[in-house]
Amino acid sequence: MTDTLELSHWIGGEKVGGDLSGESLNPSDTRDVVARTPKGGAAEVDQAVQAARAAFPGWADASPEVRFDVLDRAGSLLMERAPQIGRLLSREEGKTLPEGIGETMRAARVLKYFAGEALRVHGQNLASTRPGVEIQTYRQPVGVFGLITPWNFPIAIPAWKIAPAIAFGNTVVIKPAGPTPATAEALIAILHEAGLPKGVVNLVIGDGDVGRAIVAHPGVDGISFTGSQGVGAGVAEGAMKRQARVQLEMGGKNPLIVLDDANLERAVNIALDGSFFATGQRCTASSRLIVQDGIHDRFVALLAEKVAALRVGDALDPNTQMGPAVTEAQRDVSYNYIDIAKDGGGRIVTGGERLKFDKPGWYVQPTLIADTLPDARINTEEVFGPVASTIRVASYEEALAVANGVEFGLSAGIVTQSLKYARDFQRNAKAGMTMVNLATAGVDYHVPFGGTKKSSYGPREQGFAAVEFYTQIKTSYSAS
Repeated sequence: MTDTLELSHWIGGEKVGGDLSGESLNPSDTRDVVARTPKGGAAEVDQAVQAARAAFPGWADASPEVRFDVLDRAGSLLMERAPQIGRLLSREEGKTLPEGIGETMRAARVLKYFAGEALRVHGQNLASTRPGVEIQTYRQPVGVFGLITPWNFPIAIPAWKIAPAIAFGNTVVIKPAGPTPATAEALIAILHEAGLPKGVVNLVIGDGDVGRAIVAHPGVDGISFTGSQGVGAGVAEGAMKRQARVQLEMGGKNPLIVLDDANLERAVNIALDGSFFATGQRCTASSRLIVQDGIHDRFVALLAEKVAALRVGDALDPNTQMGPAVTEAQRDVSYNYIDIAKDGGGRIVTGGERLKFDKPGWYVQPTLIADTLPDARINTEEVFGPVASTIRVASYEEALAVANGVEFGLSAGIVTQSLKYARDFQRNAKAGMTMVNLATAGVDYHVPFGGTKKSSYGPREQGFAAVEFYTQIKTSYSAS
C-alpha cells in the first residue's frame, strides 16, 4: 500500500479544500485508496470562473515570452518528475508503469511545444481594394475556457487542452475525470510551481454537476470536452444555447483493414498494439479488424496466440503487459459486450473469462472475437476495453465499405503492400486520421487530432490547428 493523498481544488492560485467525501481507488488493488477528494459543485465553479475572469486581462496582455517561460519551465519540471508522476498515474488509472511514464513525458512535451507556439502567433497584411487603405489581421485570446477531461489519458489530455489555451492568452477552469483527479492535480501543481499567475488555471474536482455548471456558466466563453458521444451531445447543446464556443472529442469505433498482401507478422503486431495496449481504453483503439479472406484464418490464429500470451496484472508490476480497467463499471462494460458478441453469433477465439488474482482489482481478460457481422453491436458501439472483433471480407472494396459503415470516424488503418490501395484508403476512408501500416492508436502531439461524423465536433485539437479554437481573428483597417 502507498500513502493516500488528500486533494484540493485550485481556485485563484490557492488550494481550496472540502469535506474529502470522495475517493479514487487503485484499480489494480481496490484496497488501496489513492486519494481522498473534495466534491465541488456550482459554487466552486462560480468561484473558479470569477478568478479566471479576473486573471484574464493581465494574462492576455502579458508578453508571449512570459507565457513561453511558464509552459517551458512546467514542461521541464514534468520531465524531471516523470518517474514519480507516471507511477501515480499508473496507480490511479491502471496503465502499466511504462505507459504511465510515457504519457507523462508526452504531457511534458505538449507543454514545451505550446511554449513555442506562444511566440509564433501571427496574422496577415493584406492589400485593400481601396487606394490608401491597409488591412491587417491578428489573433486575440477569447477569454475563459472550460475544459472537461476524461480518465483514459489523465495527464496528457489536460495538458493538450490547458497548454494551447494559456499559450494564446486565455484562462481556464478545468474539471478532471472522477476516477483520476490526483494525476490531474499533480499537473496543476506543477504549472503553479513554474510561475503561473493566480487565477490563470483553476481546477474544480467533482462529478457531473461540476461539468454541467461549467457548461452553463455565462462567464465561460468556450468549452473543450473529451468523453462519450452521449454526454458530448449535451455539452454541445448547453454551450450553443448561450453561443459559447465548443469543441468535442467523443470516441471511435476504429477499423483496421488487413489485406491479403500484408506481411502477416507485421499485421498481427499492429493489431495487437492498437487493440489491446493501454487496456484498449483509447478512443483511437483498433476495435474492428477487417481482414481479407486469403489471410483471415492465419491472422486470427497468430493474433489469438499473442493475445493469449499477454500478461495481465498489477499496473506497477514490471512484468505486466496490460493493466486493469479503470473502474468496476468499465470492466463490466467489456464483459457485457463480450456476451453481446457471443449472443450475436461471434466466436470467442481467446479470452472472455473472468480473471481472479490474489488482490481485488478490475481486471479484464483480453479477448478476440471472430466471425462477427459488420452491423453487429460489437462492431457498431464503442466498448472501450481490451476487446477486438474480426470481420471477414472478400476484397479491398468491401473492406473500405465496412470500415466506413459506422457513425464514428476518428482513426482508421490499413495494412498492405499495395501503394494503390494505400493511397485510395487515405483519400476515401471516412476518418479524421488514417494510418498506413501503423496502429490506429498512437498519434504525435504536434499535429492536428480529431475525427469526422460523431467522433468529433468543432475545430481540431493539438498542434498548429489548436490556434483556431483558442483565438479569434480581428480584421483591422487603416487609412493613411
